[in-house]
Amino acid sequence: MKVAVTGSSGLIGTALVASLRADGHEVIRFVRRASRAPDEVRWDPRAADAGLISSGAPGPSALNGLGACVHLAGAGVADHRWTARYKAEIRASRVLGTRALAGALAKLSPPPATLVAASAIGWYGDTGGREVDESAPSGPSFLARLVRDWEAAAEPAANAGIRVVHPRSGLILTPGGGLLARMLPLARLGLLPRFSSGRQVMSWISLSDEVAALTFLLSRKDVSGPVNLTAPAPVTNAEFTAALTAAAGRRDLPWLRVPAPALRLAVGEASVELLTSARVTPRRLQQAGYEFRSPTLPEALAAELGR
Repeated sequence: MKVAVTGSSGLIGTALVASLRADGHEVIRFVRRASRAPDEVRWDPRAADAGLISSGAPGPSALNGLGACVHLAGAGVADHRWTARYKAEIRASRVLGTRALAGALAKLSPPPATLVAASAIGWYGDTGGREVDESAPSGPSFLARLVRDWEAAAEPAANAGIRVVHPRSGLILTPGGGLLARMLPLARLGLLPRFSSGRQVMSWISLSDEVAALTFLLSRKDVSGPVNLTAPAPVTNAEFTAALTAAAGRRDLPWLRVPAPALRLAVGEASVELLTSARVTPRRLQQAGYEFRSPTLPEALAAELGR
């Protein structure tokens, strides 16, 4: 199958492109600069129809026979302090980019059968650790409102008959980036603290399972709508700290903590990534028959740190 991928140079995108190609799929990478290779197509997430449609033409010839698109592009939520300007950038990169891409895909002739448009468990907000699945309503926070509008932006594709899947990803664990990459150096020094009370629930997924689940959703023509991409065994922050410290070969220090006010002072509103408590379960993914490679945190850490 021919699959287009946005955000192909990012953490998830790089691994997904390699996995798809290893499985024999043809991958077209959407890039925001001038294309330099036959497998690249330039797109503009701020332009009408993402810059893919012009003068009534159906799109670049590289998109002929496109079977699916995986949309991963967006400004990193935890890459910068959440100033008003950066929050606007986070929102625009997701909502405007998704709407433009969905509209462009809908106008291709023929359109792809599937759009897997990235989403996040930020949909649920802070549930106080209460267990939630895909049937739960969205929360009131900035991230929850963002995710709600982000998913709604793909409606032009759904209206054109494209199967749209929204993988709501949890905290993705890989030493190559994200939360684990930031915490691992402290764990290796034996100085990884708990954050706030340590009782907040973290819903996570290994990078290998994230990529495998995305590939799984591409092939499941009977699955659409939101699908939680989280491992079946969420943990508290205290449990996460203890497991990562053990994986790094160090002794856990339960008394070492960073109070919530200090964390908010240090990183601002972005501290929500470490302070939000939501026990998100992968109900629809498991019902569809997906089998996790790393269902527990010790298994995930051993696999990811061993790569």
